[in-house]
Amino acid sequence: MSELQRKSVDDFRASAKIPIVLVLDNVRSMHNVGSVFRTADAFLIEAIFLCGYTPQPPHRDIQKTALGATETVSWKYFPTTWGAIESLKSDGYEVWAVEQVQGSIELQDLSYTPGEKIALVFGNEANGVQENLIPLCKGAIEIPQMGMKHSLNISVAVGVVLWELCRDGMSQDER
Repeated sequence: MSELQRKSVDDFRASAKIPIVLVLDNVRSMHNVGSVFRTADAFLIEAIFLCGYTPQPPHRDIQKTALGATETVSWKYFPTTWGAIESLKSDGYEVWAVEQVQGSIELQDLSYTPGEKIALVFGNEANGVQENLIPLCKGAIEIPQMGMKHSLNISVAVGVVLWELCRDGMSQDER
């Protein structure tokens, strides 16, 4: 591990975070939640907001995929996603839904400067982001897809979106 120059838990907690908050809107799978924690850790993301019936740590099925990231990534529970969005907006975050809806923009067309405060709402595996939440967001971001299936697993979508947003702000040493 020393050759990989990985941070210790204390070093991770003390590190400056990328001001991105991931909002999980009624995600049902503990494995997906764990994977999102692990990806958030990899990108030094500020926090995850778990909303509605999204499972919360500690749970062995979350830990199975998180591999300890629930100990490093800050998280908070909100009974409603609406409450999480309103809290983020009052704290100066620009909130975007990651969803295929009319008027959505493609991920690569999002105007984002590394270091800006942004929150990304990811929805339920079957139903996506709740429709009534879309108007609360600045807009919706869509991941372009070329195959027959036009959806990605939430944990995969989180990784794709974070890479697109974070890659320009990462130094070669951080990669």
